[in-house]
Amino acid sequence: MATFPSHSDIKALTDELHELVENLESTEHGELIYTALQAIAQISQTKVERVDWKILAGSLQDMQKAIAMFYPYRFNRKVSIFGSARTDQNAPEYQQAYEFAEKITKQGFMIITGAGGGIMAAGNEGAGDNSFGLNINLPFEQSSNGFVSEASRLVKFRYFFTRKLYFVKESDAIALFPGGFGTQDEFFECLTLCQTGRTTPRPIVLMDKKNGEYWKGWDVFVENHLLDRGLITEDDRSLYKITDDVDVACQFINSFYSVYHSCRGVGDLLVIRLHIEITDEHLTRLNENFSDILLKGKIERSQALPIEANEIHVINLPRLIMHFNQHDFGRLYELIAAINDTCNSGNPMICHPDQR
Repeated sequence: MATFPSHSDIKALTDELHELVENLESTEHGELIYTALQAIAQISQTKVERVDWKILAGSLQDMQKAIAMFYPYRFNRKVSIFGSARTDQNAPEYQQAYEFAEKITKQGFMIITGAGGGIMAAGNEGAGDNSFGLNINLPFEQSSNGFVSEASRLVKFRYFFTRKLYFVKESDAIALFPGGFGTQDEFFECLTLCQTGRTTPRPIVLMDKKNGEYWKGWDVFVENHLLDRGLITEDDRSLYKITDDVDVACQFINSFYSVYHSCRGVGDLLVIRLHIEITDEHLTRLNENFSDILLKGKIERSQALPIEANEIHVINLPRLIMHFNQHDFGRLYELIAAINDTCNSGNPMICHPDQR
């Protein structure tokens, strides 16, 4: 049973809130802090059931722990691994997940898993010290696997929705191995967020054992029951890649960031940051091949926009800007692949593999 805070605890909180409000105008992101405090204040003035406050308090506590854990690593690229907690340690999928995590971390990425058994344990074990665990309190199957440090790299979430938020928010790539309802739930949420532009683009790779049929069978379902009925477009299948080869999966993720760095929206513009400048010929090809996703104008070069001035870690990167239609996100993934495809422009860098 929850214990009501003591008088001294309430006094300390009152002092902290008073100081926060007094300095809000000069506090970084003060306008957003104000919005959050205003929402809580407004909820407190309405008729709300206890369960609503429990959800609000629990989700904020989940988020506070996740923010504190990830902040020191905010500039490290990370891969979220999903897959069955029931996969046996001797199964080929376990060994494959271990190998994938081991290889991708050697290439500079960190690993995020659910910190449970099976595929999650393989990911944490393969990544060693370069991994995080986002655990969930369940009555079965979800104790921490022991391969991730509980002191600094493990968060135990109360809610699935806050946990899934950080799997996506903190990752730069998604790797999925065969799994059950939970894996499919996580995968479809990632796909939906990418398809609708509610998260930044990132490579999604579907890994299977050698000659496995798990994801191939899933893709047949997608083609026969979603694509053929017009429920998705062919371009939507550019959001993911299926492979049974760990090296191909690692190359696919690395290639996604070979020239492309990141993107963000600024007003009605999409700003695409690059590791290196592309040639004029390359830019011309992009405009010829992707004019269909522009509302107006062309894809153009740009320096950092004024609103990006506080993003010191990317301030000097070259940029492309465009009036993207905010609809064809499968095509946006194809644009990123074309940006990374430097072979045709005479650059000897690795070519981007086929998106599917």
